[in-house]
Amino acid sequence: MFKNFRGFNLVEDFLNKYYERWTHPSKAVKNVIRLGIVLVLTLFVWNMPADWFGMEGITVVQQRLIAIFAFAMLMWIMEVIPAWATSVVVIGLLLLFTSDSGIGPMCDKEVVGPLLSYKSVMASFADPVIMLFIGGFILAIAATKTGLDAQLAKILLKPFGSKSENVLLGFLLITGLFSMFISNTATAAMMLTFLAPVFRQLPESGKGRIAMALAIPVAANLGGMGTPIGTPPNTIAIKYLNDPDGLNLGIGFGEWMMFMFPLVIVLLFLSWFIIKKMFPFTQKTVVLEIESKPHQGWHTTVVAVTFILTVLLWLTDSFTGINSYTVALIPFVIFALTGVIHRRDLEEINWSVIWMVAGGFALGYGLNASGLAALAVKSIPFGNFSPIFILIISGLICYALSNFISNSATAALLMPILAVVCTAMGDKLDVIGGTSTVLIGVAIAASSAMILPISTPPNALAFGTNLVPQKDMSKIGAIVGVISMVLGYGVLYLIGTFHLI
Repeated sequence: MFKNFRGFNLVEDFLNKYYERWTHPSKAVKNVIRLGIVLVLTLFVWNMPADWFGMEGITVVQQRLIAIFAFAMLMWIMEVIPAWATSVVVIGLLLLFTSDSGIGPMCDKEVVGPLLSYKSVMASFADPVIMLFIGGFILAIAATKTGLDAQLAKILLKPFGSKSENVLLGFLLITGLFSMFISNTATAAMMLTFLAPVFRQLPESGKGRIAMALAIPVAANLGGMGTPIGTPPNTIAIKYLNDPDGLNLGIGFGEWMMFMFPLVIVLLFLSWFIIKKMFPFTQKTVVLEIESKPHQGWHTTVVAVTFILTVLLWLTDSFTGINSYTVALIPFVIFALTGVIHRRDLEEINWSVIWMVAGGFALGYGLNASGLAALAVKSIPFGNFSPIFILIISGLICYALSNFISNSATAALLMPILAVVCTAMGDKLDVIGGTSTVLIGVAIAASSAMILPISTPPNALAFGTNLVPQKDMSKIGAIVGVISMVLGYGVLYLIGTFHLI
């Protein structure tokens, strides 16, 4: 979906380097070894004696689900293939070996136990949450086609003047704002492009260039926390928090923004203070020039009005009765009717992210529909676990994994497990603010992981400018990440304690 965005060359370079990790000949042997390890462990779990699991009455289908879950976990963590490819394989395995449309001899329900519905497994790709992703992608593509993104950036940055520190604040706030509704990768690429003339003005010997370059990934990562569509971990959290067959908490788009938007703004100002202190400007003023020429015509007006309407409907979903999933399709309908979006524009949607998330949803469906989740709740004494321990360990695991692998994969891995754990613990979680503290906390931890260039695409894009030393990125990433998690969990605890959501 990035060809329409300013800075596409940056994204293209990043993607080429990203996929080289799997296609480079020097990686082939390592990947074969890793794949062999994954397959051996998966087959071991698949075929091990049922009584080893410690769950009375476990069926063959449930055992296969555990094996498939282990396969997904190992493949995502070891990154043998891209995360989206692992999700596709997972969906295929579920259909072939655990569904009512699976391989005949291996899917006799009289032998292996109740089977999953193949329609429900496939429906994971059409889950209402997926519509949120598509709606966000369509809005971003339309805004870029009409030039509204650049024009809006120009207008919003103008009040910050020419003082270097104020320009830094402007880029932090605007990048964070854009990342709430547009892919953080595309936002980072666009804003780094706008910064190119600023980089040329700042002296090479000073630290101003580093400050400006670091501001973009930090703001893009933090800004994504502000809305349910800002980053995949948020949307995955919403899926499990609002699942009618699960937790069914009914958290709306507006409710999410009510407490996350102020948190993001506070974090962006704190980041500004930290960055300008650690990387002071030697040149006190810069001239900011952004070329932005929105396409003339009524399409521009249609996109602007639709964007505003969509955001307002998202924010007022509790009053209008139109949930955020339905609202997400409104811009798609309007842009299709008016010709703003064409057939080729649909090819720009980031389908790899959608497949990645759909695979996680399919796993979650399998855990619940097969009865494995209920069996785990019955067999494992989750109710005896310490809520504080669950809160801390889930956040730390997510933070650690997200620094090294896709935060979407991390969330897809942890959310189904934590949903089961939270259901089993029930009212015991009230002392830490409830179930939402745990699941939304994991989403916050995922967005807070920004220590390495490989941690997030915005980090990689900024590092690719050759203006940011890795030690400086790690230093800022660690400081801002810890502050983000501490404040984020603190806000969630207070909101849960006072039952604000």
